[in-house]
Amino acid sequence: MNGEVKPGYKLTEVGVFSEDWRDCDISDLCTLQRGFDLTEATRKPGVVPVYSSSGLSYFHNEAKLQPPSVITGRKGLLGKVFLVDEPCWPHDTTLWVKDFKGNDPRFVSVFLSYFNLKRFDAATSVPTLNRNNLVGYPIHLPPLPEQEAIAEALSDADALIESLEQLITKKRQIKQGAMQELLTGKKRLSGFSGEWEVKKLGDLFSFSGGYSASRDQLSSEGHCYLHYGDIHGSSKMIIDAKDDYQNIPKLNIPLKRIASNSLLEDGDVVFVDASEDDEGTSRYIVVVNKDDIPFIAGLHTIVAKSKTSELTHEYRRYCFQTADIHQQFLFFAVGTKVSGISKSNIPKLTLPVPPFPEQAAIAEILMDMEAEIDAQEVKLEKARKIKYGMMHNLLTGKIRLI
Repeated sequence: MNGEVKPGYKLTEVGVFSEDWRDCDISDLCTLQRGFDLTEATRKPGVVPVYSSSGLSYFHNEAKLQPPSVITGRKGLLGKVFLVDEPCWPHDTTLWVKDFKGNDPRFVSVFLSYFNLKRFDAATSVPTLNRNNLVGYPIHLPPLPEQEAIAEALSDADALIESLEQLITKKRQIKQGAMQELLTGKKRLSGFSGEWEVKKLGDLFSFSGGYSASRDQLSSEGHCYLHYGDIHGSSKMIIDAKDDYQNIPKLNIPLKRIASNSLLEDGDVVFVDASEDDEGTSRYIVVVNKDDIPFIAGLHTIVAKSKTSELTHEYRRYCFQTADIHQQFLFFAVGTKVSGISKSNIPKLTLPVPPFPEQAAIAEILMDMEAEIDAQEVKLEKARKIKYGMMHNLLTGKIRLI
């Protein structure tokens, strides 16, 4: 720009802004107040939402705030901002806007979201936001009519994001219901009949452990390594050694030190043997490795390698996701704070096995459902990026609505 500023704009310490935008301090946007304590003993049944740092947590019979309210995390999870359009109770782990200073509440909510409050973390162990640390931070505020226009535009973007989130949730629920019926034989597809065999997992697979390495030993160099934490953290039921190669952690170690049964092949199923909650006890992932890329099963994993060809690779992605299988895992799980299943117990679990053609038909239906969900998630991610771009342009005055 060579120091030139367009007519109607001004150069500030943090960029170029419209001349009718006000140079001020973050304290001129709003006043933040610490939330109210609410213990298990003082909670009473009701319909008033109680917001903690992560969002709506439970309900109470008394409200502390009347709408509109803007609430953000003070302790624990920082950075999320909630605009609440009903009477509510902000928990002690939050900060709430006590005074909007004449600014539009929806705009305040948007601005605080964009402001990235978690960067003001004042704690060392538990993330904590001290509202006093915000004082003195320079910002630029548009006039009230432009605030309202910005909030309205971003509200439309939020509505699209919310509709996509709801659609994805609905499709996931439909898929979950379909799995519980199709994978147990409660609902049969047209053209299929007859009883399914029930097999022990020990008849279908041989089981072995992985090679133990800590997170600190992993890097971007070496051979692919499947850590149990990456199974817990994955939203997918497969991991593709080729397609996911760049995102898979690596362990720099000679392969001759790895037992052959700890090297993952196409179609292997990898279960976790440790979980901090019951939900994660039966977590697993199916390996796709058609190119035989060296892939090491890691810490706290149980590798299931096929003894027979009775289960198709595609069917394996889904057949362990029924409520019955999960209950069997819980039955054999051991531990208190961390629970898991052992290599000696997992072979005892039983699995209904339909004929090959029916497995293929079931897997095809579920894969189609999964593809629909994936397509909507791509749309959702795009919508979120568009909204963030809008926030950046609108809140810095690069794009004007008035």
